Amino acid sequence: MAVPCAIKMENITKRFGKVVANDHINLELHEGEILSLLGENGSGKTTLMNQLSGIYFPDEGQIYVHDKPVTIGSPKDAFDCGIGMIHQHFKLVDVFTATENIVLGLEGEGKFDLKAAGAKIKEICDRYGFDIKPDQKIYDMSVSQKQTVEIVKVLYRGADILILDEPTAVLTPQETDKLFDIMRAMKADGKSLIIITHKLHEVLDVSDRVAVLRKGEYIGDVMTRDADQQSLTDMMVGHSVTLNIDRPEPKNPSPRLELRNLTVFDELGVKRLDNVSFTAMGGEILGVAGVAGSGQKELLESIAGLYPIRSGEIIYHNPASGKDENLVGMDPLDIKKAGVGMSFVPEDRLGMGLVGTMGMTGNMMLRSWRKGKGLFVDQKGPEDLANHIWRELEVVTPSTSFPVRRMSGGNVQKVLVGREIAQEPAVLMSAYAVRGLDINTSYAIYNLLTEEKMKGVAVIYVGEDLDVLLELCDRLVVLCGGQVSGVVDARRITKEEVGLLMTQHRKEEAV
Repeated sequence: MAVPCAIKMENITKRFGKVVANDHINLELHEGEILSLLGENGSGKTTLMNQLSGIYFPDEGQIYVHDKPVTIGSPKDAFDCGIGMIHQHFKLVDVFTATENIVLGLEGEGKFDLKAAGAKIKEICDRYGFDIKPDQKIYDMSVSQKQTVEIVKVLYRGADILILDEPTAVLTPQETDKLFDIMRAMKADGKSLIIITHKLHEVLDVSDRVAVLRKGEYIGDVMTRDADQQSLTDMMVGHSVTLNIDRPEPKNPSPRLELRNLTVFDELGVKRLDNVSFTAMGGEILGVAGVAGSGQKELLESIAGLYPIRSGEIIYHNPASGKDENLVGMDPLDIKKAGVGMSFVPEDRLGMGLVGTMGMTGNMMLRSWRKGKGLFVDQKGPEDLANHIWRELEVVTPSTSFPVRRMSGGNVQKVLVGREIAQEPAVLMSAYAVRGLDINTSYAIYNLLTEEKMKGVAVIYVGEDLDVLLELCDRLVVLCGGQVSGVVDARRITKEEVGLLMTQHRKEEAV
């Protein structure tokens, strides 16, 4: 007996100018099912779901909800059809409580009855096991709690079809497990869910069926029980892909960057790093592991001269001159003037790394504009570099002047990583370089980092996937609550042992 369809999309086509983002796509979501939507960056997954949630309107095709044809021209229309989308970037007002955010924008009688709303929210939380307090302010919440508010918001509006866009991108493994338990509970309650994700082990863990898009076209679907990571990757990319990360032994590693008792406070006086000490070696990849908020961001920004340091030293051992330089108190320009070859790929790609309204050439120029004379800026060098990165990293963009904010996440990351590597640094730091990227792009980034390591660069890699950290890195610095709980050999330690170090202040003998 056929399972009824909660959603049926027939011949959905969406164009942006000459770019066909979705090309006559046919997709079904069955009632009481968790469907994973897979595809490389720029394959059209989010565009397709944005049409289902009312953000975009399809140029061609028809959407059916519970076998009835519908017209979805706005998010309100989507909610009227019982469809709610939880976006990758949360849409919450920080100074409001959970309840105020959840009822915000609602019309009708009782919309300002926060007591009644709070009671209904508590009922939803108890039903599915959500961990939020209705009167808690958003700015006091963890990332997972903010995500919970977004989920409760769509359930409060009566949604029985939920779309989650990269829901685990910023969650710890423990928070991810809890989210999956909640998704299973919603499925058991008759809800239908679509999850957009790049993490194949999560796809295999939580979904019933997997649908794959490639270059805007629907490739097909497969039952999750009949799939594995290799088969799903091959479907996404269109050819066989090797999923092994090459990790050659370091050649002649030598001290490059030495942190001694680094202590850092934020603007509110909260201690973010507490007597952090370790040495990054040239010719190795040093991974940084820890649950979210353990000080990873502050660590890299402190080294880069972007974060004030209360005490301690950052000693740079210059491989060219043989001299030592203390970087504490220097800003990024001072660090560059001191002859320190340092590149930084920050967590915030478009906020801190690139200017979204500029194209590739303009963003290359940000690194070289001082080389010009007088009023003139050197444009040939940046243009040549932009074209080199465009070709070598296979960046999908119409031209080097196309605004980077209109590129997919993977292509934005390729531009940023390519630019920083092109500086030929002695120290290369990267924060969550593959967050939100498809598996093919991720492995391209891993290979680039390994190539830099083999050139003698000291690579410091902050990551959230423990499996990748243990496969890519030579050593790991494990942070817990702003302290170093261990500096360990990534080849010998287990995932479980790293997990223990991430959650307790137990010192491990340094290697």
